Amino acid sequence: MQIKIATTLDRQIELLKQRGLSIGDEEKAKEILSDIGYYRLGFYWFPFEETYPKKKNRTHNFKKGSRFEDAVRLYYFDNDLRNLIVPYLHRIEINLRTNIIYNVSNSYAQNPTWFADPKIMTDRFIAELPVRYDNLKKNEALRRHHAKYINDRYAPAWKTLEYMTFGEMLYLFDNLREEELMIKIASRYAIKNLEVFSNQMQSLRMLRNVCAHGHNLFDYHFSKSIKPGNIKGTTPEQRNSVSGGLILVSYMLGGISVNRQREFINRVRSLVSDVDFDDIRHIIGKITAEPALKSKLGKGAAE
Repeated sequence: MQIKIATTLDRQIELLKQRGLSIGDEEKAKEILSDIGYYRLGFYWFPFEETYPKKKNRTHNFKKGSRFEDAVRLYYFDNDLRNLIVPYLHRIEINLRTNIIYNVSNSYAQNPTWFADPKIMTDRFIAELPVRYDNLKKNEALRRHHAKYINDRYAPAWKTLEYMTFGEMLYLFDNLREEELMIKIASRYAIKNLEVFSNQMQSLRMLRNVCAHGHNLFDYHFSKSIKPGNIKGTTPEQRNSVSGGLILVSYMLGGISVNRQREFINRVRSLVSDVDFDDIRHIIGKITAEPALKSKLGKGAAE
């Protein structure tokens, strides 16, 4: 097996040129490589390689006319798209958290720590809860609660669940025993099929993680395709790509706030329309290809 060794900026530039990548300003290219990094930027010149999108047996040779500057532009486009999406994913996450806390807490109004009740939660969830809660107690608000109420094993749900991650909230939801209550929560987003709801929420969680960790987004593929459910008119390719992720974000926002959904759609379209370099337009075109971002407005959504 060939051992990979570190290379200097000069050698990196030389390698890229040998493989057919045009570099107009080499000093500027060195500055960019020292800022972003050769490996990370490689995700963005990959679409310009002859073997793209194949990841096995790559030659690393570039298509004729490929330019370093276009890879950099794609990198900044991807960064802008990621930063655009994050606040809306956060809005959906908060709404789901509130939806679960409100509906379950009111269904079991006499039991403020219902998440620790084996009649309400599955045995699996209950068995894992002590370790999970010990980690949650590291948060200052929960520490204050237990300092004041020293006999409480758990803080009320509206405090405790506030500090669960998106993934933990989805895990809690999936481990509720009462299916009718789960359907009520999912119906907030005009979804009544729990399998579809779980799949779509997990897809949003994965999209959030990609954004949070700064991975390339423009050619992201979900490990499990998004189930269409109430989202009509999407292709199998879209349901496995960032295009489907954007459609899903738009759909969920439509069940929360009509204004936020419209704002999101307009911002994505504006970002794409501002791309002024034709050489990579085909790479990002799939992001808003019809019927991308079209979704039924959620019933009862706020303006």
